[in-house]
Amino acid sequence: MTTQMPRPTRRTSSLAVTPAVVAHRGASGYLPEHTLAAYRAAIALGADDIELDLVSTRDGVLLARHEQELSRTTDVADHPELAGLRTTKLVNGVETTGWFADDLTLEQVRRLRARERLAELRPGSAAHDGLHQVPTFDEVLTMVGEESVARGRSIGVMVELKDPAWSAAQGLSLVDPLVADLRRHGLDHSRSRVTVMTFEPTALQQLAPLLRVPLVQLLGELDRRPADLAALGDPRTFADLASPAGLAEIERYADGIGARHSLVTRDVAGRMVASDLVRDAHREWLGVHVWTLRAEAAYLPAPFRDQADHGDLAGYATLLLDLGVDGLITDHPDVVVAARDAHSVGPRVRTAS
Repeated sequence: MTTQMPRPTRRTSSLAVTPAVVAHRGASGYLPEHTLAAYRAAIALGADDIELDLVSTRDGVLLARHEQELSRTTDVADHPELAGLRTTKLVNGVETTGWFADDLTLEQVRRLRARERLAELRPGSAAHDGLHQVPTFDEVLTMVGEESVARGRSIGVMVELKDPAWSAAQGLSLVDPLVADLRRHGLDHSRSRVTVMTFEPTALQQLAPLLRVPLVQLLGELDRRPADLAALGDPRTFADLASPAGLAEIERYADGIGARHSLVTRDVAGRMVASDLVRDAHREWLGVHVWTLRAEAAYLPAPFRDQADHGDLAGYATLLLDLGVDGLITDHPDVVVAARDAHSVGPRVRTAS
């Protein structure tokens, strides 16, 4: 039996000629995240850009990790010589126990090997546990340059600074080494295919006069406050930033927004209802990337959970493209690349069985 796919209630046009497919932490649906292997796999699968998060070691080297605490994505707990570095810290109001990148030197990080964060959900990726090191930002930029030359196409890098205000409070700037790394690689210019993102407006405002690459303001759950604003006593939430007035303010220091996909469209009784966010952002000439698209049914809206394990990621990506987004950030770049390429052929009736 064939049924009509849920359709958006509002549509707009993308600012991008071809919306970008961005590999979230590499091809992290298939290999442990934030490894050179995951990034290379994403590029081989056709991703236009790779996305990586940056944290700092104790000696000020930028690492590709999603958060400062390392035990979820590395084998740090298996190293007895590092046992004394296990500690508890308050990170943006959340008490966390483990091993933190800012307590380890680069030499100590070199001993670690990456692990799959979602081992039960992604056993194929978990089979690669222990095989790959934790790369530095410098190493990722070198690899991307090599892959771009080898493949004859320019591969983009979307960089997210993780908790820059918290890191600065520990005495470790993320801004200074970021600027230094980009300049050392000759990438601080508008054609470099590098974009810098963060949830914290103050870091982007600090970067705006320093860098010539595009900046993106990330938007989280609407009832939450950016950590830097909360620390400063600023009452604004992400809902305030996502409002027309907030977007007009973002346009003063950034070139785009990166929004949770649920901020663009949501399931209401089996019908996907679009918000005004894409339209409002485009009115300020802000590009819109959405995150994070995953193939596993648990991460998709109910109308796209048509199988027990993997749902209809291609269908959901197509709907978001219908809504005019400028980029799709995904753990499964091959699926989204195929959906994007099919969408570019032209409008058609999409169905689900």
